[in-house]
Amino acid sequence: MPGKRVQFDDATWAQIDLLARENGQPFQDLAEEAFADLLAKYDRSVDLKTQLLKSAGEEPKRKRKIRG
Repeated sequence: MPGKRVQFDDATWAQIDLLARENGQPFQDLAEEAFADLLAKYDRSVDLKTQLLKSAGEEPKRKRKIRG
């Protein structure tokens, strides 16, 4: 997985760091959640297969949960 560098102002970083500490989550988990939410907001998918299905006008098939 390629690494990328992101810069925050001091006040923003302090709040992100505090949130991570309070929730016991590493920064990476918070960043993944934030970027997933951003992509969802703009109706973008993370994986290529879902993007291709959407561009073809098809809904991706959802996995069925087995009741038992």
